[in-house]
Amino acid sequence: TLAFHLTKHLLYTKWREFGQEVPLYLFGALKRIVTQWLAECLVCKGDTYPAQLSYLTLADMACERIVAAVDKANPVEKSIKALLDPYTSAGSTRFVNFRTAKSSRWQTDPRKCHVNFVVLDSDWEAEFCRVVEAHTRVLAYVKNHALGLEVPYTFMGVKRTYLPDFIVVLDDGHGADDPLHLIVEIKGIRGEDAKEKKQTMETYWVPGVNELGTYGRWAFVEFTDVFEIGGEFDKLVERFAAAAVARD
Repeated sequence: TLAFHLTKHLLYTKWREFGQEVPLYLFGALKRIVTQWLAECLVCKGDTYPAQLSYLTLADMACERIVAAVDKANPVEKSIKALLDPYTSAGSTRFVNFRTAKSSRWQTDPRKCHVNFVVLDSDWEAEFCRVVEAHTRVLAYVKNHALGLEVPYTFMGVKRTYLPDFIVVLDDGHGADDPLHLIVEIKGIRGEDAKEKKQTMETYWVPGVNELGTYGRWAFVEFTDVFEIGGEFDKLVERFAAAAVARD
């Protein structure tokens, strides 16, 4: 019954094109996917139980994750396309000019950042600034504050906007003329909302921008332990550099 309910919701809300009839011929195939997801991916914690997915908000979350999993598993068959803002399709730190009353700030190294201060939301972000400024492969970085970089996503059926924490321009082995643009999220407590943001970035935003091809190469990473940021960042850069050598 639960598989039938979720499949119907998935079919009517995620696979139905605007103004078109419901593609009922897909019901069988989608039901097999939903059944597999319920068996292999659904984890119930505490006193929760699978039947609670019949609630609309939870059904929306489940369907979003099923669709994302399908899209991620079939990148060639269903290529992700990026839709740019027709008025501000690109931005630059050279145009950033804002005032802030926040006293928690990091004064940046001008060799690494155009903006003279990072407005800190936590001490974790200050530690990240220290790490990237000291790293030899970091060409530039900036806090995404007053830049206008926003990513739309859906959480519990509601459209929301995600503002990533940092953008880091990195020489990952391709040279300074072909850098990697790394979107960085510093996250202490990871709720369900944070999982949806990460899923959106990895499944849609990054593939969409990379498919576009006109704004360089992009990737996304999330750091969840302040005491491991330095080591994790080093490992990440080494992994990118090794992948570049392997491709060459």
